[in-house]
Amino acid sequence: MVFDAHCDALLKMWRDPQLTLRSSNDLQVSYQGMKCVGSKVQCFAIFVPDDVVGDARFQAAIDMIHIFHEKVVKPYPDLKMVSSKEDILQLREHEVGVMLTLEGCGPVANDLTRLSTLIQLGVRSVGLTWNYANDLADGVLEERQSGLSNLGKQAVQLLHKEKVWTDVSHLTEAGFWDVLQHTNYVIASHSNVRALCNHPRNLNDQQIKALIKKNSVIGITFVPYFLSERSPVYMNEVIKHIDYVASMGGVNNIGFGSDFDGISETVRGLESIFGYESLINELLKHFSEDNVRGFCFNNFYNRICF
Repeated sequence: MVFDAHCDALLKMWRDPQLTLRSSNDLQVSYQGMKCVGSKVQCFAIFVPDDVVGDARFQAAIDMIHIFHEKVVKPYPDLKMVSSKEDILQLREHEVGVMLTLEGCGPVANDLTRLSTLIQLGVRSVGLTWNYANDLADGVLEERQSGLSNLGKQAVQLLHKEKVWTDVSHLTEAGFWDVLQHTNYVIASHSNVRALCNHPRNLNDQQIKALIKKNSVIGITFVPYFLSERSPVYMNEVIKHIDYVASMGGVNNIGFGSDFDGISETVRGLESIFGYESLINELLKHFSEDNVRGFCFNNFYNRICF
Protein backbone atom coordinates (compact mmCIF):
# COMPACT_ATOMS: atom_id res chain seq x y z
CA MET A 1 0.00 0.00 0.00
CA VAL A 2 1.14 3.53 -0.77
CA PHE A 3 0.53 6.72 1.25
CA ASP A 4 1.67 9.69 -0.85
CA ALA A 5 1.64 12.90 1.19
CA HIS A 6 1.76 15.41 -1.66
CA CYS A 7 0.63 15.88 -5.25
CA ASP A 8 -0.55 18.92 -7.24
CA ALA A 9 -3.15 17.34 -9.51
CA LEU A 10 -5.83 19.76 -8.28
CA LEU A 11 -3.74 22.70 -9.50
CA LYS A 12 -3.43 21.16 -12.96
CA MET A 13 -7.17 20.45 -13.16
CA TRP A 14 -7.93 23.98 -11.93
CA ARG A 15 -5.73 25.44 -14.65
CA ASP A 16 -7.13 23.16 -17.36
CA PRO A 17 -10.84 22.33 -16.89
CA GLN A 18 -10.59 19.68 -19.63
CA LEU A 19 -8.36 17.46 -17.50
CA THR A 20 -9.86 14.60 -15.54
CA LEU A 21 -8.31 12.06 -13.19
CA ARG A 22 -8.45 9.57 -16.08
CA SER A 23 -6.02 11.80 -17.99
CA SER A 24 -3.03 9.55 -17.36
CA ASN A 25 -1.16 11.10 -20.29
CA ASP A 26 -1.49 14.58 -18.80
CA LEU A 27 -1.54 13.91 -15.05
CA GLN A 28 1.27 12.20 -13.16
CA VAL A 29 -1.28 11.08 -10.54
CA SER A 30 -4.19 9.41 -12.32
CA TYR A 31 -7.01 7.07 -11.38
CA GLN A 32 -5.43 4.21 -13.32
CA GLY A 33 -2.06 4.85 -11.69
CA MET A 34 -3.45 4.83 -8.16
CA LYS A 35 -5.27 1.57 -8.80
CA CYS A 36 -2.26 -0.02 -10.51
CA VAL A 37 0.29 0.63 -7.75
CA GLY A 38 -1.98 -0.09 -4.78
CA SER A 39 -2.42 3.44 -3.51
CA LYS A 40 -4.19 3.53 -0.17
CA VAL A 41 -4.02 7.23 0.66
CA GLN A 42 -3.28 9.97 -1.85
CA CYS A 43 -3.06 13.53 -0.55
CA PHE A 44 -4.25 16.24 -2.92
CA ALA A 45 -2.80 19.68 -2.21
CA ILE A 46 -4.66 22.94 -2.54
CA PHE A 47 -2.00 25.26 -3.94
CA VAL A 48 -2.93 28.74 -5.16
CA PRO A 49 -0.12 30.23 -7.29
CA ASP A 50 1.30 33.66 -6.54
CA ASP A 51 -0.18 35.25 -9.67
CA VAL A 52 -3.62 35.00 -8.03
CA VAL A 53 -4.04 37.96 -5.69
CA GLY A 54 -6.42 39.36 -3.08
CA ASP A 55 -9.68 37.64 -2.22
CA ALA A 56 -9.42 35.65 -5.45
CA ARG A 57 -6.88 33.46 -3.63
CA PHE A 58 -9.43 32.13 -1.14
CA GLN A 59 -11.97 31.68 -3.93
CA ALA A 60 -9.39 29.65 -5.87
CA ALA A 61 -8.87 27.40 -2.84
CA ILE A 62 -12.63 26.83 -2.61
CA ASP A 63 -12.73 26.12 -6.36
CA MET A 64 -10.05 23.45 -5.93
CA ILE A 65 -12.06 21.79 -3.17
CA HIS A 66 -15.01 21.78 -5.58
CA ILE A 67 -12.78 20.14 -8.23
CA PHE A 68 -11.68 17.58 -5.63
CA HIS A 69 -15.28 16.53 -5.04
CA GLU A 70 -16.48 16.77 -8.66
CA LYS A 71 -13.46 15.27 -10.45
CA VAL A 72 -11.77 13.06 -7.85
CA VAL A 73 -14.41 11.72 -5.48
CA LYS A 74 -17.74 11.82 -7.32
CA PRO A 75 -16.86 9.99 -10.58
CA TYR A 76 -15.07 7.05 -8.89
CA PRO A 77 -17.01 5.03 -6.30
CA ASP A 78 -13.80 3.38 -5.07
CA LEU A 79 -12.12 6.72 -4.27
CA LYS A 80 -13.28 7.81 -0.82
CA MET A 81 -12.59 11.13 0.84
CA VAL A 82 -10.82 10.49 4.16
CA SER A 83 -10.33 12.95 6.99
CA SER A 84 -9.46 10.68 9.90
CA LYS A 85 -7.52 7.55 10.78
CA GLU A 86 -10.84 5.79 11.28
CA ASP A 87 -11.88 6.69 7.71
CA ILE A 88 -8.70 5.05 6.39
CA LEU A 89 -9.20 2.01 8.59
CA GLN A 90 -12.70 1.59 7.16
CA LEU A 91 -11.51 1.53 3.53
CA ARG A 92 -12.22 -1.72 1.77
CA GLU A 93 -9.41 -3.58 0.04
CA HIS A 94 -10.17 -2.10 -3.39
CA GLU A 95 -10.78 1.46 -2.14
CA VAL A 96 -8.34 4.38 -2.08
CA GLY A 97 -8.56 7.22 0.44
CA VAL A 98 -8.11 10.72 -0.96
CA MET A 99 -7.24 13.53 1.44
CA LEU A 100 -7.11 17.32 1.16
CA THR A 101 -4.05 19.30 2.23
CA LEU A 102 -3.10 22.98 1.95
CA GLU A 103 0.24 24.09 0.51
CA GLY A 104 0.74 27.67 1.61
CA CYS A 105 -1.64 29.91 3.57
CA GLY A 106 -1.76 32.69 1.00
CA PRO A 107 -5.52 32.07 0.59
CA VAL A 108 -5.97 32.54 4.34
CA ALA A 109 -4.27 35.98 4.26
CA ASN A 110 -4.71 37.48 7.77
CA ASP A 111 -8.03 35.79 8.55
CA LEU A 112 -7.77 32.58 10.58
CA THR A 113 -11.52 32.05 10.13
CA ARG A 114 -10.63 31.07 6.58
CA LEU A 115 -8.17 28.52 7.92
CA SER A 116 -10.86 27.12 10.23
CA THR A 117 -13.23 26.91 7.26
CA LEU A 118 -10.72 24.92 5.20
CA ILE A 119 -10.22 22.54 8.13
CA GLN A 120 -14.00 22.11 8.38
CA LEU A 121 -14.02 21.28 4.66
CA GLY A 122 -11.57 18.43 5.22
CA VAL A 123 -8.03 19.82 5.05
CA ARG A 124 -5.83 17.70 7.31
CA SER A 125 -2.32 19.03 6.67
CA VAL A 126 -1.34 22.69 6.35
CA GLY A 127 1.89 24.17 5.07
CA LEU A 128 2.06 27.75 6.33
CA THR A 129 3.97 29.04 3.30
CA TRP A 130 5.08 28.20 -0.16
CA ASN A 131 8.52 29.57 -1.06
CA TYR A 132 7.94 33.22 -0.18
CA ALA A 133 6.46 35.30 2.64
CA ASN A 134 2.81 35.69 3.58
CA ASP A 135 1.01 36.98 6.66
CA LEU A 136 1.95 33.90 8.70
CA ALA A 137 5.60 33.17 7.94
CA ASP A 138 8.52 33.35 5.53
CA GLY A 139 9.15 30.68 2.94
CA VAL A 140 12.57 29.23 2.20
CA LEU A 141 13.33 31.62 -0.68
CA GLU A 142 12.35 34.80 1.19
CA GLU A 143 15.51 36.90 1.58
CA ARG A 144 14.97 37.98 5.20
CA GLN A 145 14.63 34.35 6.42
CA SER A 146 12.37 35.20 9.38
CA GLY A 147 10.25 32.76 11.32
CA LEU A 148 6.56 32.83 12.17
CA SER A 149 4.62 36.04 12.74
CA ASN A 150 2.38 36.33 15.79
CA LEU A 151 -0.52 35.39 13.53
CA GLY A 152 1.47 32.40 12.27
CA LYS A 153 1.97 31.18 15.83
CA GLN A 154 -1.77 31.53 16.42
CA ALA A 155 -2.37 29.50 13.27
CA VAL A 156 -0.13 26.67 14.48
CA GLN A 157 -1.89 26.71 17.84
CA LEU A 158 -5.20 26.41 15.98
CA LEU A 159 -3.88 23.47 13.95
CA HIS A 160 -2.63 21.82 17.14
CA LYS A 161 -6.01 22.26 18.82
CA GLU A 162 -7.75 20.74 15.78
CA LYS A 163 -5.14 17.94 15.57
CA VAL A 164 -4.20 18.90 12.03
CA TRP A 165 -0.64 18.39 10.79
CA THR A 166 1.55 21.47 10.38
CA ASP A 167 3.74 20.83 7.34
CA VAL A 168 7.21 22.40 7.54
CA SER A 169 8.41 21.54 4.05
CA HIS A 170 8.48 25.11 2.66
CA LEU A 171 9.37 27.02 5.83
CA THR A 172 12.58 28.86 6.63
CA GLU A 173 14.73 27.20 9.26
CA ALA A 174 13.64 29.86 11.77
CA GLY A 175 10.01 29.06 10.98
CA PHE A 176 10.72 25.35 11.32
CA TRP A 177 11.97 25.79 14.90
CA ASP A 178 9.03 28.07 15.72
CA VAL A 179 6.58 25.38 14.60
CA LEU A 180 8.24 22.70 16.73
CA GLN A 181 7.76 24.91 19.80
CA HIS A 182 4.00 25.19 19.26
CA THR A 183 2.77 21.76 18.15
CA ASN A 184 3.49 18.05 18.37
CA TYR A 185 1.57 17.39 15.16
CA VAL A 186 4.20 18.15 12.54
CA ILE A 187 5.37 16.57 9.28
CA ALA A 188 7.60 17.44 6.35
CA SER A 189 5.37 16.27 3.52
CA HIS A 190 7.92 16.57 0.70
CA SER A 191 11.52 17.34 1.68
CA ASN A 192 14.90 15.69 1.25
CA VAL A 193 18.36 15.73 2.85
CA ARG A 194 20.45 18.92 2.63
CA ALA A 195 23.71 17.03 3.25
CA LEU A 196 23.16 15.06 0.02
CA CYS A 197 21.76 17.90 -2.08
CA ASN A 198 22.38 21.48 -1.03
CA HIS A 199 19.00 22.99 -1.89
CA PRO A 200 17.20 25.40 0.50
CA ARG A 201 14.07 23.24 0.34
CA ASN A 202 15.93 20.34 1.94
CA LEU A 203 16.38 19.64 5.65
CA ASN A 204 19.69 19.87 7.46
CA ASP A 205 20.86 17.23 9.93
CA GLN A 206 19.64 19.17 12.97
CA GLN A 207 16.16 19.48 11.49
CA ILE A 208 16.06 15.79 10.60
CA LYS A 209 17.15 14.82 14.13
CA ALA A 210 14.49 17.12 15.61
CA LEU A 211 11.73 15.58 13.46
CA ILE A 212 12.84 12.08 14.46
CA LYS A 213 12.82 13.13 18.13
CA LYS A 214 9.35 14.62 17.59
CA ASN A 215 8.20 11.26 16.16
CA SER A 216 7.32 12.96 12.88
CA VAL A 217 7.54 11.79 9.28
CA ILE A 218 9.69 13.11 6.45
CA GLY A 219 8.16 12.55 3.02
CA ILE A 220 11.05 11.87 0.66
CA THR A 221 10.17 13.64 -2.56
CA PHE A 222 10.90 12.86 -6.20
CA VAL A 223 11.80 16.40 -7.27
CA PRO A 224 15.07 15.80 -9.20
CA TYR A 225 16.82 18.99 -8.05
CA PHE A 226 16.03 18.15 -4.40
CA LEU A 227 17.71 14.77 -4.89
CA SER A 228 20.91 15.60 -6.73
CA GLU A 229 22.83 18.53 -8.18
CA ARG A 230 23.57 16.35 -11.19
CA SER A 231 21.28 15.60 -14.14
CA PRO A 232 19.67 13.32 -15.13
CA VAL A 233 18.62 11.87 -11.77
CA TYR A 234 18.01 8.15 -11.28
CA MET A 235 16.12 6.14 -8.69
CA ASN A 236 19.28 5.31 -6.74
CA GLU A 237 19.35 8.93 -5.55
CA VAL A 238 15.97 8.40 -3.86
CA ILE A 239 17.47 5.37 -2.11
CA LYS A 240 20.43 7.47 -0.90
CA HIS A 241 18.16 10.00 0.81
CA ILE A 242 16.12 7.23 2.44
CA ASP A 243 19.28 5.48 3.62
CA TYR A 244 20.67 8.73 5.06
CA VAL A 245 17.60 9.40 7.21
CA ALA A 246 17.49 5.73 8.24
CA SER A 247 21.15 5.88 9.29
CA MET A 248 20.27 8.74 11.65
CA GLY A 249 17.82 6.50 13.46
CA GLY A 250 14.83 7.56 11.35
CA VAL A 251 13.89 4.28 9.67
CA ASN A 252 10.39 4.64 11.15
CA ASN A 253 10.15 8.32 10.23
CA ILE A 254 10.40 7.99 6.45
CA GLY A 255 7.51 8.29 4.01
CA PHE A 256 6.90 9.62 0.52
CA GLY A 257 5.61 12.92 -0.82
CA SER A 258 6.09 12.63 -4.56
CA ASP A 259 5.19 16.20 -5.63
CA PHE A 260 3.78 14.65 -8.80
CA ASP A 261 1.99 17.17 -11.02
CA GLY A 262 3.98 19.92 -9.34
CA ILE A 263 7.10 19.01 -11.33
CA SER A 264 7.96 19.03 -15.02
CA GLU A 265 11.34 17.30 -14.64
CA THR A 266 11.22 13.78 -13.22
CA VAL A 267 13.47 11.05 -11.89
CA ARG A 268 14.23 8.37 -14.47
CA GLY A 269 11.80 5.54 -13.76
CA LEU A 270 9.61 7.78 -11.57
CA GLU A 271 7.92 9.79 -14.29
CA SER A 272 4.49 9.27 -12.72
CA ILE A 273 2.70 7.40 -9.96
CA PHE A 274 3.15 4.21 -12.00
CA GLY A 275 6.84 4.39 -10.99
CA TYR A 276 6.04 3.41 -7.40
CA GLU A 277 6.04 -0.24 -8.49
CA SER A 278 9.67 -0.04 -9.65
CA LEU A 279 10.66 2.00 -6.61
CA ILE A 280 9.21 -0.60 -4.22
CA ASN A 281 11.05 -3.40 -6.03
CA GLU A 282 14.29 -1.41 -5.74
CA LEU A 283 13.71 -0.65 -2.05
CA LEU A 284 13.26 -4.35 -1.29
CA LYS A 285 16.85 -4.91 -2.48
CA HIS A 286 18.14 -2.62 0.27
CA PHE A 287 15.66 -2.78 3.16
CA SER A 288 13.50 -5.35 4.92
CA GLU A 289 9.92 -5.82 3.82
CA ASP A 290 8.72 -4.37 7.14
CA ASN A 291 10.81 -1.25 6.59
CA VAL A 292 9.52 -0.84 3.03
CA ARG A 293 5.94 -1.21 4.22
CA GLY A 294 6.74 1.55 6.71
CA PHE A 295 8.16 3.88 4.06
CA CYS A 296 5.25 3.29 1.71
CA PHE A 297 2.35 3.48 4.14
CA ASN A 298 2.69 2.63 7.83
CA ASN A 299 4.96 5.46 8.98
CA PHE A 300 2.55 8.17 7.86
CA TYR A 301 -0.53 6.18 8.86
CA ASN A 302 0.77 5.42 12.35
CA ARG A 303 1.35 9.11 13.04
CA ILE A 304 -2.06 10.38 12.01
CA CYS A 305 -3.33 12.50 14.86
CA PHE A 306 -6.83 13.15 13.51
